[in-house]
Amino acid sequence: MDITTWYSSHFESRLRGRYITNEDIFRLLDTYTDLCEISVLGTSEMGKEISLIKLGTGKKKVLAWSQMHGNESTTTKALFDFLKFLIQKEFFQDEIRLFLERFTLFAIPMLNPDGATFYTRENANSVDLNRDAKDLSQRESVVLHTVFNDIQPDLCLNLHDQRTIYGLDNGLPATISFLAPAADPNKNVTAARQLAMEAIVRMSEALQKYIPGQVGRYDDTYNENCVGDTFQSKEVATILFEAGHYNGDYQREETRKFIFYAFLELFGITDNTEALANYKEYFNIPENRVNYKDCIIRNVRYNGSDIVSSIAIQYSEVLEGNSVKFVPVVDALGGLEDFYGHKEVDGKGAPILINSQQYASEGEKILTIVNKNDDSIVFFP
Repeated sequence: MDITTWYSSHFESRLRGRYITNEDIFRLLDTYTDLCEISVLGTSEMGKEISLIKLGTGKKKVLAWSQMHGNESTTTKALFDFLKFLIQKEFFQDEIRLFLERFTLFAIPMLNPDGATFYTRENANSVDLNRDAKDLSQRESVVLHTVFNDIQPDLCLNLHDQRTIYGLDNGLPATISFLAPAADPNKNVTAARQLAMEAIVRMSEALQKYIPGQVGRYDDTYNENCVGDTFQSKEVATILFEAGHYNGDYQREETRKFIFYAFLELFGITDNTEALANYKEYFNIPENRVNYKDCIIRNVRYNGSDIVSSIAIQYSEVLEGNSVKFVPVVDALGGLEDFYGHKEVDGKGAPILINSQQYASEGEKILTIVNKNDDSIVFFP
């Protein structure tokens, strides 16, 4: 059985969608207690437990954390896909045995349970935990830094989602992006940072099989308030993962799979070796650009004008009950020559009505966009 076949039938299907909370994690942990060592590191600002999963007995210690931003759940799904792969007893047993002998994995599946509940980037005090590395003003930040100091890991994995606005110069979306954070303002390639770069090169090359031309890297400007930069400056190799958009995959069910494949390559499971890579190839990975919109309707006329122009639509993610709704809003009017749309529509010069009105304004919620002269021609949705 190849890994893609295994994944299609065995991924952690109990975690789906964008809205994942501590309660979802606890239900899974109840089934993992006999297979992993599970403990509670501390609590969030609202008193929610922050769990730690430990697996493996190897000398190389890896610390991974997900949902530092509460509304970024794709890597949480991928992390449990990876854990499920490691604890199953039927396939790839030689590869798994070698991993467990080489590594000890410490995984925090949800660092920001309050933000996860509210589906917000920040925690309950509206603090971005990834900008709190210096002040350590929040309980969650203290929890992470305490476990970092206690474990003294050899490798850190900072697991995130990125918005649909990111693409690459080749016109493709940045489905997966990486960063080897700078360790100092001069962006020197320290020994730890070089190790992170080498690992990213290997993962990027492996992912070309699945998403050719859709792997990017983030700008590496140093920020002492960021956790990755702080840990890298302590000479611990740190890798930032960013799970982005894949065509039509707003629930990020495809993207989670690519993060899982990246984990396999990172830990040498794909070929049973942590192959060497030239760290300089890291700089050949294309840098992320803000050059995408969720939808662009081109060659239309609006606001009473005879000039043909474009309109960009972006989805606002809104929590309703226990699910995330994608609410379309007018994001930009005209001037979209340098942008791509995950969906592109050619209006062929038609005048349009937005919500039955011919006038459009940025920030307006959208129900329908139709041809003013023939409302049977629907441009959106």
